Amino acid sequence: MKVEGFVASLRNAETIGELFKILQKKGPVVELDGVKFLIVVEGDFEGRPFWTEINGEKANQALGDAMLNSSSFPFKCKRPYTGGNVIFVNFDDIEVDRFLVAYRDPDYGIFYLVENGKAKEITEDEYEKLKTEIPEFKVKSMSDEELAGMGAFFG
Repeated sequence: MKVEGFVASLRNAETIGELFKILQKKGPVVELDGVKFLIVVEGDFEGRPFWTEINGEKANQALGDAMLNSSSFPFKCKRPYTGGNVIFVNFDDIEVDRFLVAYRDPDYGIFYLVENGKAKEITEDEYEKLKTEIPEFKVKSMSDEELAGMGAFFG
């Protein structure tokens, strides 16, 4: 599958439930164009926020400046006032072999344990228990030189 195809599949959601079904079917680890990615989504569905957690922390905080190395694509769903961003984090940049991923909204969640590049769906209770046991999530961030270059670029 190509990145564009993945983003297009999210656009087909007419309800937040359908969006979660698409995410559940795909899982948090996908191979696109021969490259493995961790899929992070965040956005709003008719006023109802949805987000991704990594080890119990919102993904944008867990990823930190590594988000700058990731590809992000906005998407809109079929309904008005819906959409968000899907962020593709290159799996080669992840420095741990075991971590948790959850796709959440205020009332619902889909939970995964990722080990050695493979995702296994788990229950919310298992997720909550493992959050306290799992090691810190680490992802390669930009080097000091890359950050200085970004500062020069934006500064």
